[in-house]
Amino acid sequence: MNIILLSGGSGKRLWPLSNEIRSKQFLKLFKNEKGEHESMVQRVYRQLRTVDSDCTVTIATSKTQVSSIRNQLDEKVGISVEPCRRDTFPAIALATAYLHDVNKISKNETVVVLPVDPYVQDEYFEMLKMLGKQAASGEANIVLMGIEPTYPSEKYGYIIPSDTSEISMVKTFKEKPDQETAKKYIAHGALWNGGVFAYKIGYLLDTAEKLLGTSDYAELFSNYENLPKISFDYAVVEKEKKIQVMRFAGKWIDLGSWNTLTDTMSEKIIGDAIEDDMCENVHIINELDVPILAMGLKDVVISASPDGILVSDKDQSGHLKKYVEQMNREAMFAEKSWGAFKVIDTSSNSMTIKVTIKAGDSMNYHSHEHRDEVWVIVNGEGRTIVDGMEQKVQAGDVITMKAGCRHTIFAITALEIIEVQLGKEITINDKQKFPLE
Repeated sequence: MNIILLSGGSGKRLWPLSNEIRSKQFLKLFKNEKGEHESMVQRVYRQLRTVDSDCTVTIATSKTQVSSIRNQLDEKVGISVEPCRRDTFPAIALATAYLHDVNKISKNETVVVLPVDPYVQDEYFEMLKMLGKQAASGEANIVLMGIEPTYPSEKYGYIIPSDTSEISMVKTFKEKPDQETAKKYIAHGALWNGGVFAYKIGYLLDTAEKLLGTSDYAELFSNYENLPKISFDYAVVEKEKKIQVMRFAGKWIDLGSWNTLTDTMSEKIIGDAIEDDMCENVHIINELDVPILAMGLKDVVISASPDGILVSDKDQSGHLKKYVEQMNREAMFAEKSWGAFKVIDTSSNSMTIKVTIKAGDSMNYHSHEHRDEVWVIVNGEGRTIVDGMEQKVQAGDVITMKAGCRHTIFAITALEIIEVQLGKEITINDKQKFPLE
């Protein structure tokens, strides 16, 4: 199989664990068969490899997510990086061109596109194989997966098939309805549109040529910011006449809110927390170094991270996004290609951060114009370069860098550092990178 995983998201629906840099699909909240915690993207990728060990997996994503993907998945996964956000049609067109132009996959081969964050079992991935085979048959230009509804949801669009066959031509599509309208759709055989579909590479490249003016990967990439912001459903699916839907009646949960996410978690508590015997249906996820105590609560999720603390009724958690959008602050935790950082204290003239660097990795050689920095090595061994001067460092050492000073640190073993930033203008934009001489 050729798979394109769509990994987008603005990091607001599972706040405060998710943010602009760490989207929900990278949160390690599930346990695998070995009892180890894994993220949504790790779970879906593992399931894909289990069903088809030779499948080609390409993740369409923004550049802010590349480090997390590289940290969590193996080197076999391909990444089609969007220079900026332009919605799903440009993203899928770019990823398809990447498969053809970079990976040299034939126009006659099929691709299956799916979101990176559904909670599903192996039968779902067997269905993906069937989607690909049906698209290869040439009976339709696009083959959709239509999910058998389990309740009249207002969160999904609906596919209206022409008949009740396992594979049907699509009659029409319906936008997200209210609950009463959803009941009527379901009564007439409507299916949820879960954003899963298959097509031949050549078909999508031809469509990109018509709608975007080119199907060349290099041209799409270089002109990406000028491409229209338009969804794949609106640009292609709803206008395609030769389109089929295959019914899927297996387990499928969209992990789009705390409510649905906690329903799939095997643990009620992750992190330092306690709940009393009067609590019912309470989940606590705590990334802070302080304990949480819950007493007498029912149907509540509590989540705490350096970005904030959420205490919410589970049903209400689905309305989280509009309130998080009112908050204007930078991410307090993020994974990087070299490790991770977590903000542990801020004031008007300082910021204190805990930095971890993986063994063998390093930061960029860089400087800051408006702030001084102090590194305290807490654990591990490494070497620093400060304005061209190199020295070995270990736990207990202190390194001071004035504004304008060029500096970096290499981890010989895994390193833990407390970084103190001092200045009146502390922002993520105050950074200039340099090549090492």
